[in-house]
Amino acid sequence: MKILPNITGPKRTLFQTVGVVVLMGSLAWASVPFYDWFCRVTGFGGITNTADAGSDIILDQTIKVRFDASLDRDMPWTFKPAQREMTLRIGETGLAFYEAHNPLDVPVAGQAAYNVTPYEAGAFFDKIECFCFTEQVLQPGETVMMPVSFFVDPAIVNDREGQYVHTITLGYTFYQIDLPETEVQAMNATPTTLTTAPQVAIDIN
Repeated sequence: MKILPNITGPKRTLFQTVGVVVLMGSLAWASVPFYDWFCRVTGFGGITNTADAGSDIILDQTIKVRFDASLDRDMPWTFKPAQREMTLRIGETGLAFYEAHNPLDVPVAGQAAYNVTPYEAGAFFDKIECFCFTEQVLQPGETVMMPVSFFVDPAIVNDREGQYVHTITLGYTFYQIDLPETEVQAMNATPTTLTTAPQVAIDIN
């Protein structure tokens, strides 16, 4: 069965685009791991690469990297980049930090989803270490600085589209997730302190 059989041209493209946006919103709402899997398979969202070490080649040509941060509407943390942008030589390893704070009086767990724009730059943006690789748990009132180390692959300068990219934006969105079982057990094991009313002496004489 064909979808939208009677719609052609620009209208068909519009419907397809809206469909993709709705689908991605549903995936992000339903499951952060599934959203990341979809991005890795399709390349949607400028998904990045990972690397065990930095690049062996560092060019004289520079590129600007900007940093963005956002939160899912149900995530109670505050979250922001410690720096707004930096300029690096292509192939040079960069180190950036994001600050997260849990204002609640209970632990909160989060998982970061990420993307790179423009999308064509994602294939050349390599992460060495990143807080987004694992779930994060912040204790009540805790503030942390979370690092991400990365480099831009020198192969970008030979790519048909990548060679025209001069600024890359790395963005993260944090979603609240269920607490790990170890955290739940620790909370349940915390003894509750009971207080009793002070005794009042009564003179019966």
